[in-house]
Amino acid sequence: MVLALVLLGVALGFTSRVPFIILLSVCALCNLLPVFMFRHRMLQMRLLLFAAIALLGLQAWMAYDYFTADVQASFNYSMVVPVIAAILDFLAVRGIVSDELLVRSAGRLRSKKK
Repeated sequence: MVLALVLLGVALGFTSRVPFIILLSVCALCNLLPVFMFRHRMLQMRLLLFAAIALLGLQAWMAYDYFTADVQASFNYSMVVPVIAAILDFLAVRGIVSDELLVRSAGRLRSKKK
């Protein structure tokens, strides 16, 4: 694997980014799983809230690394993507909450079979 990460004889420093990749993979998994859990709205909400908080933590970690870098670091627009994803996660949670309230209110209107 190290051989794959060597480009023209210069190592890319992959090992310093492994925690970022692990946290980003967890966030991606927490954002992908709720798509297939449409019958478990409460679990969807919890996973999306966890993903949003983890994304904000990832953004804070990236900002810390950016401002404390020894060398001149360049700002990429991709550094703002976790904030946008966290905002979209919070909007998804809001939609799931409204859907849950709608399902519960419709459940009260149904007649009970005797």
